[in-house]
Amino acid sequence: MKFAAFFRNLNLGRPPAPTRIQFEEAFAAAGAEEPRSFLTNGSLVFSAKNRQTASRVLSTARRNLASACGLQEPAFLREVEYLAGLVALEPFAYIDPSVVYGCYVTFLPKNFAAIGERPAANRRGDVAVVQYTGTELLSCALQLGRSPGSPNAFAEKAFQMPATTRAWNTIVRLVERHA
Repeated sequence: MKFAAFFRNLNLGRPPAPTRIQFEEAFAAAGAEEPRSFLTNGSLVFSAKNRQTASRVLSTARRNLASACGLQEPAFLREVEYLAGLVALEPFAYIDPSVVYGCYVTFLPKNFAAIGERPAANRRGDVAVVQYTGTELLSCALQLGRSPGSPNAFAEKAFQMPATTRAWNTIVRLVERHA
């Protein structure tokens, strides 16, 4: 089975983030099969025999990265097959790209599923929710002033838990390459 790990606040090669080699080696040493970094934004795809093994690999890899370079950021694990299912839903198909800054997926922890109230937008109105899943927030950012809305800041503030966000086209490309 293939899994994707998405780290918060990790840009490869920018301290305290690891280099690409350190990133992949931390997962290999943790027991991941064929770990491959995807882009430079802290996304990595690897194989493991099941979800439980993949969770252990991620936990060990995080400890390895903390030891190697001091990285202490949370990470979110998803099956690549699950991501392929999200992509197949085409949640942004009705969005006119000329009226938004970008489309995003924000990964949240497992305990997010228990949260009741889920706002449809942030207070400023520059992040609009398209859909909530059990553990993701799909949204569009708008540029109302000098800078666009931040889906990640919105999610972390609204739900008081860590999150990490990727551009939707990053997920589409990851699925095309690894599913």
